[in-house]
Amino acid sequence: MIKVVAISLENEMDLVLAHKRSMKVAEKLGLTTSTQTTFATAVSEIARTVIEHTDNGILEIGLEQNKQRYALMATVVYDRDIRFTNDDAGFYYAQKLVPEFDLSDNGTGNVITMKIGLPRSLRLDPAKISTLKRDFESEQPLNAYDEIKQRNATLSRIAVEKEEELRQSKLIDDQKTEFISIASHELKTPMTVLKAYTQMARATKEPVSDKMQELLSKIDLQSNKLMTLIHQLLDISKIENGNLQYNMQPVMLNAFILGQISVMKHILPHYEFFTELTDDAKVTIDEVRMEQVFSNLLGNAAKYSDKNTSITIKTILNDNGEVTVSIIDQGRGMDKETMSSIFDKFYRSKDVVKSHSGLGMGLYITTKIITDHKGKLWVESTEGAGSTFHFTIPCKVV
Repeated sequence: MIKVVAISLENEMDLVLAHKRSMKVAEKLGLTTSTQTTFATAVSEIARTVIEHTDNGILEIGLEQNKQRYALMATVVYDRDIRFTNDDAGFYYAQKLVPEFDLSDNGTGNVITMKIGLPRSLRLDPAKISTLKRDFESEQPLNAYDEIKQRNATLSRIAVEKEEELRQSKLIDDQKTEFISIASHELKTPMTVLKAYTQMARATKEPVSDKMQELLSKIDLQSNKLMTLIHQLLDISKIENGNLQYNMQPVMLNAFILGQISVMKHILPHYEFFTELTDDAKVTIDEVRMEQVFSNLLGNAAKYSDKNTSITIKTILNDNGEVTVSIIDQGRGMDKETMSSIFDKFYRSKDVVKSHSGLGMGLYITTKIITDHKGKLWVESTEGAGSTFHFTIPCKVV
């Protein structure tokens, strides 16, 4: 059927719509007034009978083509467990009004089909039918009820479309997460082997030229960078699947921070580190995960700052039982647009994509770790004047 009109049959108000739409379709096709009335009456009688038994019937009116002939057609679909017989007056009467009347089961519900053959003199063709469909698509509501019904239908359609968009988005995201997980695991094994062979070569007692030692050092450095990326990808996969696990232990915060700075001084020898630590406090953390936090934040502070600048680590005890840790750099700073998106997964500012390497995963992972420690992470920054990253975690003053 070439559908022209569709109406949900929910209550008696829909009988008015069913009758008027049926009349309108027949009128626009050029049928006589008596034929219009006959078809509309048959449709209304079936609609009335269905509404008496259920509120989820569907009426569709349109055209059916059989070779060169067309027929005006109406179908009403309703629950398959509802049975009509000739004892139902509307069901019986409608059969007498139209030349073709059929009751069938489409597998999910009952379908009543009514047809009236159209004379060739109407000279219907695809162009006229397209015009007819457009007329009804743009037709104004028949009454206030029809207007509300159309608006509800539009809202329902938009909701369904949005739900489908979300479903598709989640499906794509799940597939991407699965790919990241598989790819990371596949890359991890050969990279571990490559790094092991590199370290063996560097530690050999066999004579090795200075040039070869330099090359081995570069291979080892790049291997470390790639292993870091692989571990970040694995963490992304765990976060998406809700499998990021923690081994929470009580730790003295100041000693932990000083230990992290000691390590980072060797990794970032061209930067000067300063500390402004408040009274010591006991925090319950996963040390390995919190090491990631400091590695990401201190690494970024150096990455976006010139060499021989300073990085300051500051702590403040808050009255609400939290400690605020701040990492202050003297780097390039950020604009408001960057600050609003910097914690998003895979986000990288346009002005650093070409000048700085990375995949935009570090701060996303850091945010998740801090959140799972019942804290929060945020940034303050001014373009050209550096950035300060703050995060809080619960603590107990010693």
